[in-house]
Amino acid sequence: PPPPPLLLAVLAAAGGTWTDAGLDPSTLGRGARWASVLVGAVAVVYAAGALLPATRGLFEDQRHNGLTGAGIAFRMFVKVPVCTVLLEEIAFRGVLYGLVRRARGTVWATAVSSVLFGLWHVLPSLGLAAAVPALEPVFGHSVLGTAVVDFGAVLFTGAAGVVFCELRRRSGSLLAPMGLHWAVNALGYLGGFLLR
Repeated sequence: PPPPPLLLAVLAAAGGTWTDAGLDPSTLGRGARWASVLVGAVAVVYAAGALLPATRGLFEDQRHNGLTGAGIAFRMFVKVPVCTVLLEEIAFRGVLYGLVRRARGTVWATAVSSVLFGLWHVLPSLGLAAAVPALEPVFGHSVLGTAVVDFGAVLFTGAAGVVFCELRRRSGSLLAPMGLHWAVNALGYLGGFLLR
């Protein structure tokens, strides 16, 4: 997506408001509370997953093997929040969701935002089967197995988009999906780093 200021300019040009984007100042406190609870919940789930032998291998990702502690910190506190969460949330759950919701309602806004969010992750999902060794026993190295993993990742991301949209709707704030989005990505990096 384009950078956030350009996205917000598109919103304004289309007659959208800060409320449409989930950025109304009156909702930020509620959104921050939702975000805090969601970050805590992800931390608990990830800790449990890291402690259980059956799920510990899911944290291993070959794409991050060369990262140092400083590299992980950079990803957690700069790259993920600024280059991923801020950009994607303003694009998909802020501007796109807000404008479609004004025109067609919540169901359409959720569907359009989530489908496009899933498709946005087609390229990042390529090679996932090779990068996560825990997937190899199930899907192998075949073209079909790789395609199933990539397709599954896109479907999962689209489903996550539905959850993010619902958080946006219930909280009235973009901060709620931002908190969950950050926690899932950033704490995943941390878990993989600590377990290697």
